Amino acid sequence: SATRVPHRRPRSPDTESPQRGPRLASPRHRTSIYNVPVKAWDAIIVGGGVIGMSLALSLRRHGAQVLVVERGEPGREASYAAAGMLADLDPHTPETLRTLAVASARLYPEFVHDVEDESGMRVDLRDQGTIYFPDPNAALGAIAAGMTDGEQLRSLEACLSYTGVAVYLKERSLDPRALQTALLKAARHRKIEIASGSPALKLLVNGGLVEGVATAKTEFHAPIVVNCAGAWASEFGVGSVPTRPVKGQMLALIAPRRDLLRHVIRAPEVYLVPRSDGRILVGSTLEDAGFDKRVNPATIQRLHQKAADLVADLGQARMLEAWAGLRPGTPDDLPILGRGEVDGYFLATGHYRNGILLAPITAELMTQLIRGLPAEFDLGAFAPARFH
Repeated sequence: SATRVPHRRPRSPDTESPQRGPRLASPRHRTSIYNVPVKAWDAIIVGGGVIGMSLALSLRRHGAQVLVVERGEPGREASYAAAGMLADLDPHTPETLRTLAVASARLYPEFVHDVEDESGMRVDLRDQGTIYFPDPNAALGAIAAGMTDGEQLRSLEACLSYTGVAVYLKERSLDPRALQTALLKAARHRKIEIASGSPALKLLVNGGLVEGVATAKTEFHAPIVVNCAGAWASEFGVGSVPTRPVKGQMLALIAPRRDLLRHVIRAPEVYLVPRSDGRILVGSTLEDAGFDKRVNPATIQRLHQKAADLVADLGQARMLEAWAGLRPGTPDDLPILGRGEVDGYFLATGHYRNGILLAPITAELMTQLIRGLPAEFDLGAFAPARFH
């Protein structure tokens, strides 16, 4: 069911090879036309963000030899720019996606435990919850039972200047940059190889079967290729992949004191996400600006002022940094999960504003699909074929 918490996975040493799907296993080497040995992997993941690295680790735990091909520095795009709210109860989440969102949020403690255990790092998973100030036109549905008044708000967060109608949501948050760093360290521990600095340009296909990917510099060979390239997913592979970049500008403030804010605060025009080290993230915009990641000072100033409207003490808070990221949007705001048009080609991209939240469930479901096992959830609504 969507609400179950899985039992802890056994830790298999890298030499073990549990049961795999029919095409996950491949020879360690193949021979080129010049009769020279060419290294091959079981699976190639195109894209080294949180989605791609989570899937790479999941496949590796099931015995696959995995290569990650990343156009730049792993995890420095949407994953690096994200706020890290695990907002499975957000009323703006499309209803079609809600089951996966809730299931993924329930997987998160186990997911984080595994990553922290294998990397030796902490990812600042916080469970203090969210104070949500709804848009007047929002359909609150089942969460309306969590409505709180001004006195209750002050007991939750004494620093709040704004005391309108609010809802308390039992959600978590984490630091996506710390998560990405931990995923990379865990990947190295698991001997996952990473080829960075050159984008995948072409899917190699022979006789209707995937054989790997080509970059401007070289070719990599595997019978399984998964497109996890985020906003760049449409530039690689076969078939229609209508992802587009959706720009979001954010800033980070240094709180006057570390315990100023404990909860995530979400209001119609701004959100605040506290970190355990005293930083408070303020975001974010939704802009169709192509691949432009420039920061607009006026926009950042407006976000800072909106933060101060919620918490007056943030008005004089020092800004640590400002940045912009590119979320991978799709025409229906739903992720693209499933088989591509060629045998051995899969897609796990287009997660839009929910990439961090959906990483655990995406990794689990795509691993089941790639291994030829029955998927726990029906992925029909997210299938790539819906755009054909």
